Amino acid sequence: MGLFSRKKVDEFVSPANGKLIHLDKVSDPVFSQKLMGDGYAVTPSDNEIVAPIGGIIGTVFPTKHALMITSAHGLEVMLHLGIDTVELKGAPFEVFVKENDKVKAGQKLATMDLEQVKAAKKDTAVMTIITNSDAVKEMGSFEEQDINAGGKVLDINVN
Repeated sequence: MGLFSRKKVDEFVSPANGKLIHLDKVSDPVFSQKLMGDGYAVTPSDNEIVAPIGGIIGTVFPTKHALMITSAHGLEVMLHLGIDTVELKGAPFEVFVKENDKVKAGQKLATMDLEQVKAAKKDTAVMTIITNSDAVKEMGSFEEQDINAGGKVLDINVN
């Protein structure tokens, strides 16, 4: 390591007010077994969803249940709103960003009508997943806790 080398670190925050939980606690095995990648989840206590990291918005799914953000250091992050909510065809969601928008961590991205999601008997967990895990040098850790939207969750060292 040279004198001027610097660690590349991306800081992740909570995408919602609620309970921060480890990914292995969510009810969908695709997420809990980290088949899409590593990350964390929040059981939200209200409808507002914010960016878990700063970056550029990639795909916004037509059903509005998920979107992608690419961080400054190249991490590809999926924000997935609820479990099996693709089946709701966008009804409980309103998205305020579009592809190629630049966002800051903690910036409002969307709303998710929790009552509508629960009425459809779907899980409201909001997952933040790093889908290009080969870019992760070291995954930080966190304690499960009540958290506010925009509250720091962990740092990830990037290759």
